[in-house]
Amino acid sequence: MLRDLPALRFSRRVAILFQSRLPDGQASTALRKLAPTRSGPHLKNMFSEAVLDHFRQPRNAGELPDATTSVEVTNPICGDVLKLAARVENGRFAEVRFLCRGCTTAIACASFLTERLRGRTLGEARSLTADELSHLLGGLPPATFHGAQLATDALVALLAKIG
Repeated sequence: MLRDLPALRFSRRVAILFQSRLPDGQASTALRKLAPTRSGPHLKNMFSEAVLDHFRQPRNAGELPDATTSVEVTNPICGDVLKLAARVENGRFAEVRFLCRGCTTAIACASFLTERLRGRTLGEARSLTADELSHLLGGLPPATFHGAQLATDALVALLAKIG
């Protein structure tokens, strides 16, 4: 069964699935074989250092209690969910935070987006595209580009709500 899954991207959900379905003793062995190490070749070949940095140490994650507005967007294909909240003062983003349940690039793009928006005007924010976000993060593989699209979809919805 495990030999059929070499391309499977490791996640906590995968770990829970394997731990719950394999007999004791086999789960930890299977997980060690599947899970890339922190410096494992699978992640380094697939993602840029910028993406991995924002995924491992997301910036501005969490709720924003005094937000001017917030939105939640979903990718119906993969199920990634991104909640983006912002406080706008004098036409500029004073603070931006996110909550994300999704893949590596969804989390990394959301984290990077919050850093990119802070201090910018609403007009400057309107010009940010998924392609630019991908480029600034060192380029996303086509299979994971949806993470940049999700982040910019959230931005468009946020800007529409602000007016």
